[in-house]
Amino acid sequence: MVEAWYMDESPEDQRKPHRLESGRPVDLELLGQLGVFYWKLDADKYENDPELEKIRRERSYSWMDIITICKDKLPNYEEKIKMFYEEHLHLDDEIRYILDGSGYFDVRDKEDKWIRISMEKGDMITLPAGIYHRFTLDEKNYVKAMRLFVGEPVWTPYNRPADHFDAREQYVKFLTQTA
Repeated sequence: MVEAWYMDESPEDQRKPHRLESGRPVDLELLGQLGVFYWKLDADKYENDPELEKIRRERSYSWMDIITICKDKLPNYEEKIKMFYEEHLHLDDEIRYILDGSGYFDVRDKEDKWIRISMEKGDMITLPAGIYHRFTLDEKNYVKAMRLFVGEPVWTPYNRPADHFDAREQYVKFLTQTA
């Protein structure tokens, strides 16, 4: 099961857990109120997993690739790690399925506080279009992830502030409706 918590404001290494001293955990219900969806799948059988195929069919995730993020495999590694950790949004949902390794997705809650979501092998997450978020590796410095899209992939991150986009306006409207 996925683990999530509110983050501290420490400037320490982004790859550390950054738990608040109170350790305020975040459950799947709260993540769902933010439009974040989660599944636990068997990553060892991702190539022939009927559960993954069902999710892809139901949610129209028609495009897929696999990315490995580590110093030896990702060109311009240091630059990309910094870019992934810049607070941004996308105009489409971001769907990631961790096939190996681990890392963190950070998302903003309704009060603009950071929630850290620890992702490891078998975890699949959907971040809605318009949510401010970022990604970082954890201290293991390795993740292999499947990226899924509805239709053709769009990789463009829009760094904060990006409140003028329709996707952000629709997301903020969604948040007010779930309040």
